[in-house]
Amino acid sequence: MSLNVGDKAPDFTLAADGGVKVSLKALKGKTVVLYFYPKDDTPGCTAEACAFRDQLPDFSKVKAVVVGISRDSVASHDKFKRKFKLPFPLASDEDGKVSEAYGTWVEKSMYGRKYMGIERATFLIDGNGVIRNIWRKVKVDGHADDVLKAAAGLK
Repeated sequence: MSLNVGDKAPDFTLAADGGVKVSLKALKGKTVVLYFYPKDDTPGCTAEACAFRDQLPDFSKVKAVVVGISRDSVASHDKFKRKFKLPFPLASDEDGKVSEAYGTWVEKSMYGRKYMGIERATFLIDGNGVIRNIWRKVKVDGHADDVLKAAAGLK
């Protein structure tokens, strides 16, 4: 499935760190930065999470909330959050249904070996649940800045 700017963002309810649930419906009225990442506590994913963490006060100023999603377990998310003091929810998409709905569960290739995994991608969703921007195959450096600029432009 391929989502485009202007599409309604697929709703979801997922278990998150700290024993809570995260749902898009519960975030209605807020700008949502929904970022998909491959794996907790790996170099690129850690750099991305820490960049969003460091810019969270600026995201709050533009009334945007950040939610990370990977297929790691809630226990893995809890450990990752504690280690890097991440102040936003990390949702567990263990069955991959949300990743598939957002088109981020893709075939990847490493050293000639093909496998399925999460493509690093971010979706900027407005308060009405409409996708306003999509970043696919994200390069971590400067990404949080780009997302923040786009989120600020929604106000």
